[in-house]
Amino acid sequence: MMEYADAGPIFKTPLHPYTSALIGAYPSIVGEKRTLKFISGAPPNLIDPPKGCRFHPRCPFAKDVCGRDEPEYREEEAGHYAACHFVDELRDSLRLGDG
Repeated sequence: MMEYADAGPIFKTPLHPYTSALIGAYPSIVGEKRTLKFISGAPPNLIDPPKGCRFHPRCPFAKDVCGRDEPEYREEEAGHYAACHFVDELRDSLRLGDG
């Protein structure tokens, strides 16, 4: 599990790059139409997953630590949990409209 929260916070402010990528990869059925984003690469091998964060080979925020160390799953906001070394960078990206 990469992220856990109620639906509202997940869709409004995802705290894991995989969640953000999934949100960008589906079409909206309400409101303004937007260009869909794709998630590069391929899903991990579930029998032999990559070390560290399983999303790191496909993650735009990944750094060396992501391939070495599995991120701690922790409560980042009240009731909103995420397992990512770079939650703050993702928050900044969303604030700037890049996510």
